[in-house]
Amino acid sequence: MANKLAVITGASSGIGLEIARLASADGYDLIVASDTPMVDAGAGLDGEVDSIEADLATEQGVKQLLAQIGDREVDVLVANAGHGLGHGFLEQSVTEWRHVIDTNITGTLLLLQPIAKKMAARGEGRILITGSIAGHVPAAFQAVYHASKAFVDSFAAALGNELKDTGVTVTCLKPGATETEFFARADMEDTKVGASKKADPADVAKTGWEAMKKGEHAVVHGLMNKAQVLASGVLPESTLAEQGRKMNEPGTA
Repeated sequence: MANKLAVITGASSGIGLEIARLASADGYDLIVASDTPMVDAGAGLDGEVDSIEADLATEQGVKQLLAQIGDREVDVLVANAGHGLGHGFLEQSVTEWRHVIDTNITGTLLLLQPIAKKMAARGEGRILITGSIAGHVPAAFQAVYHASKAFVDSFAAALGNELKDTGVTVTCLKPGATETEFFARADMEDTKVGASKKADPADVAKTGWEAMKKGEHAVVHGLMNKAQVLASGVLPESTLAEQGRKMNEPGTA
């Protein structure tokens, strides 16, 4: 797979950086993008590595990344950029909650569409989208984030079906709480979920990367997370939202 290209967003740390390491180990050249400076990006990354710092919540940021890719064929696109936002919706500024939606949804689609078009035109490509088990569960005090991931999970499944006869596969990785900068950036370190034991991002990344290589439609990382997804199909939404309150409410740590 030498000289094949993987484009990975949200790659400065956490799951994205670990996926970049896996792609590098498999012989891909890399274009890695994030809205913060790369953290120890050289560790475990071999071959050609280009990095770009851009806010993928904006159309301009997405255009910057597409310009960096240029005419190169993208063999793997990992749409991993995303972030959460803690506290109650009424306390959040419009700027804050719009940035969650623009990063998790709008920016993701702006990037996916042109790259997926080119993949479909040549009849080959793999797409890995980081969704979340949060997409199955409405949760108080992270209402916008969970709703945004419900969109992402649903969109990934639908896009995968649209592309099923094109040679392009779409895989949705659905992790639960993972040991990354997510909870610090979301101002959720004083919550029960923020203080809880979390999954290793390297393990989560491997789950997603292996599922993508097999062309699986979706994969949930972890037995407890799989159980939570199953329960979400049975319990009333009001019960799920209340469970989210217990995990996400500030001061519960």
